[in-house]
Amino acid sequence: MKSIYKPLGKYIQPIIGRNNDLGDLPLMGLSIQKKFIPSIANTIGTDMSTYRIIERNQFAYGPVTSRNGDKITIAHFGDFDKALISQAYIPFEVKDTNELDPEYLMMWFRRPEFDRYARFKSHGSAREIFDWEEMCNTLLPVPHIDKQREIVKEYNTIQNRIALNQQLIQKLEETAQAIYREWFVEFEFPDENGKPYKSNGGEMVWNEELQKDIPLGWENKSIFEVSSVTYGFPFNSELFCQDETLKPLIRIRDILSNVSETFTNENVDEKYLIKNGDILIGMDGIFHISLWFGGKAYQNQRIVRLRNDKGNNVALLQLYFSIYTPLKNWKAQ
Repeated sequence: MKSIYKPLGKYIQPIIGRNNDLGDLPLMGLSIQKKFIPSIANTIGTDMSTYRIIERNQFAYGPVTSRNGDKITIAHFGDFDKALISQAYIPFEVKDTNELDPEYLMMWFRRPEFDRYARFKSHGSAREIFDWEEMCNTLLPVPHIDKQREIVKEYNTIQNRIALNQQLIQKLEETAQAIYREWFVEFEFPDENGKPYKSNGGEMVWNEELQKDIPLGWENKSIFEVSSVTYGFPFNSELFCQDETLKPLIRIRDILSNVSETFTNENVDEKYLIKNGDILIGMDGIFHISLWFGGKAYQNQRIVRLRNDKGNNVALLQLYFSIYTPLKNWKAQ
């Protein structure tokens, strides 16, 4: 059977255009999420004629790969008819969209396999670069154009469903936050008659530590008193792989997605084993926080795990939102 894997260079070509006419076009950058984003670069006094023009349905990528960790900055442009991008990016386009669908190609670029390939093929001493020649040598499956479009259609259907589910999850989270605030901040939880406690004469006492009144019988405790806290293990990144038969790891980037994509054969104490229902916080300055429901996996360094296992009457969601809310407010400042 004839292989459908073809060198990408057969289907793409670079774009040469410069902003020689100094057109008033939006300036865009690329993110490691593989999207075009408005640039925040200060262009005062900059010679804008050196910037490149990119048009709808074209691509651009950053050849320097050593700055981005595991991801390659590459994206398919569709926000405007035309825009400007830095000369640091390499723009290109599909030669014939009846042979290779641009959306199908972008699907391939989103795959973690492409990121690993591009990093492996990058070279250089001071900076590692995935140059144009290596891009053109990349092999990818190119089925008949009808099949490509069918795959893209199915992919977009799934993505739309995911987006809808994320909206529903967001609504549920907002509802849960509102209930947490009503019960544990405003103390309007249902009393024995099903009425809001504080506004219906519930007895309150002064708490010196919080400098506020709290319900009678309540007390203020630290997260260390109501949950067990574990800090991640410093796994050797040189042993990371994609062999799903080995131990799955949770890295900071996995906290929000609830999906582990990294594996290792390194021996580690079972105290670093994460279970469904654990609270994870990424300690990288952004402080992502999430309830983990991605199955058993091991906790990498710079992740803090909180487990609601102290046998008290603190509910899991109460513990979660008592941390989530101040973290969110702190990041918004």
